[in-house]
Amino acid sequence: MKVQLILATKVKGVITITPEKSLQDAAALLTQHGIGAVVVVNPASQLIGILSERDIIREMAQNPQLSSQTVDQVMTQTVITGTPEDDIYSIAHLMTEHRFRHLPILEDGNLIGMISIGDIMKAQRDMYRGEVNTLEMQLLADDD
Repeated sequence: MKVQLILATKVKGVITITPEKSLQDAAALLTQHGIGAVVVVNPASQLIGILSERDIIREMAQNPQLSSQTVDQVMTQTVITGTPEDDIYSIAHLMTEHRFRHLPILEDGNLIGMISIGDIMKAQRDMYRGEVNTLEMQLLADDD
């Protein structure tokens, strides 16, 4: 199963933010959209980082003046990305090993989507459910 299958079921577009925005703005954006991470882009809409709830919480624990900081002061700058052709099993392994939950998806250098570990788990669950249903139907057909 490929990442493109997950992307096909998701709402099109990716929520992004620019690096000069405040963490308050970022937190509001995450809350507004009910998401756990936002992709940080430059004026040319190129990915330059990612900011997650976890990044904000870590900073909050060390800095009481958190809301006055900007996104670029806290974001993760080295971002692991995927492509639509990546296998979800390898992506799940990558996310687990590197302990992150959100993966920006690029195609020809352009940001086309974002998947979460939850998206991967749901896709795997649905695939297994389909296999179980097929086997049950085969067993019922054999009983006739």
